[in-house]
Formats: sequence, structure tokens, C-alpha cells
Amino acid sequence: MNKEEQFQNIYYKNYPNVIRLCLGYVNGREDLAKDLAQEVFIKVWQNLQSFRNNSNISTWIYRITVNTCLQELRRKKVKHLTLNIAADKTINPDEKEDQFMEMYRCINTLSSDNKTIILLELENVPQLEIAQITGISHQAVRTRIHRIKEQLSKCVTYEKF
Repeated sequence: MNKEEQFQNIYYKNYPNVIRLCLGYVNGREDLAKDLAQEVFIKVWQNLQSFRNNSNISTWIYRITVNTCLQELRRKKVKHLTLNIAADKTINPDEKEDQFMEMYRCINTLSSDNKTIILLELENVPQLEIAQITGISHQAVRTRIHRIKEQLSKCVTYEKF
């Protein structure tokens, strides 16, 4: 398989995850998320030959995505984040939208490391992979996820009253 075919396979397999993660970093702004995803895959293309197979290619791509998005946030100082969370059919759409917006507001209060961890967790990235992506031990990731969830739960609950 030549480099172009290899890249196409990587692109089609990973693009949905990359775009969702980018959307989470840029407040759901699809135009900006698409630009960031494009930048991610340009970096993947440029560095594909240097990928050493020390981890899954998806882990490597997530790391590139996180770094690219964090650079953009630093560059533009974006203040709000959103998530692409699976729909809960038991809640009416208006309530669900309010809950999502409240959750996004609370996520915006987290440190950039914790934002990365929770966004990856919400993308169902395995915790071992999150540890590899963030450079934090698996146990520390597990502990942080637990604490972040508690913090977000308190934030959302507190803000309702």
C-alpha cells in the first residue's frame, strides 16, 4: 500500500472522531472545527513516515488533534466549549439543550488538561489511550475523570438553584 492509500484509510477511519473532538474545543463552530480537522490531517500527512507504531495510530492522531486544538485555543483564546454527546431520548429537546449548555459552561471552567481528559472520555476513548495521549499515568487519568465528573455534577446542580 502506498502512502496515499495508507493516508486515505487513516483519514476515513479517523475523521469522524477528529471532527467531534475539534467541535468540543470550539464551541460547536463547525467551520472552525473543519479547519482544525484539516490542519490535523495535514500534520498527519506530513509526519506519517515518522510514526513509529509505539501506540495505535488513533492515539497518535488524537494527540495531534488535542495539540492542534489547544494551540488554536491559546491563539484565539476561545472561552466556550461544547460537546457532541449522544442524545438522551427521555428528555425533551428544550430541556436537553439547556442541560447541554449548562454542562458546556461548567466544562469551560476546567483546566485545559482536564478539558482534554473529559472530552476524550466523552468520546469513549479508552482510559489507557487517554493516558497515552495526555502523558499522564493511567491511574491518574482514572482519578481525574472521577474528580472531574464530581466537579461537573456539582457545578450543574449548584447552578440550577
